[in-house]
Amino acid sequence: MNPEARRITGLILAGGAGRRVGGRDKGALSWQGRPLVEHVASRLRPQVGELWISYNRNAHLYATLGDRLFKDHLPGFEGPLAGVAAAGSAVSSEFLLLSACDTPALPTDLARRLLGPMGDARMQLAVAFDGEREQYLAALLRSESLTSLQSYLQRGERSVRGWYATLRRERVDFSDCAQAFRNINHLEQA
Repeated sequence: MNPEARRITGLILAGGAGRRVGGRDKGALSWQGRPLVEHVASRLRPQVGELWISYNRNAHLYATLGDRLFKDHLPGFEGPLAGVAAAGSAVSSEFLLLSACDTPALPTDLARRLLGPMGDARMQLAVAFDGEREQYLAALLRSESLTSLQSYLQRGERSVRGWYATLRRERVDFSDCAQAFRNINHLEQA
């Protein structure tokens, strides 16, 4: 295992309501003959010490891929931050690498590149930038920054971008592989 990987816990966010795919569990949708989440897990596994999955359905599928599973504490599919919060208190590694379950072509060097700006101990977050927009769910968080998430959620806030705005952060250029962040948002894509 890469020594850097031991410093990182990966978290695949697979607890969404699947509104764009008819209410189905996106991570379980088949893409190129395998569930989307399986593609994501195979990309992330070599980059992290442990691979966790936040989910709300299909525990049997996710249990075959993740070292640990976390179910949202907030009822009603409250968004990706609910998944981060569910796992956040269990993180003991220095960093938490986030990924959505519907981005099957993630860069195989995502963690390494996001670690770059985290050499500055004051930095709390590194987020991938595809040349056009920040990919909020392809991000590396310093684990100690997770403490602010609970109070953010308790105020009724749910915006990933809003919470990130409260953190010291750097965006990392991935414009050389922007297609790696293409997510599957419609049944006809799967």
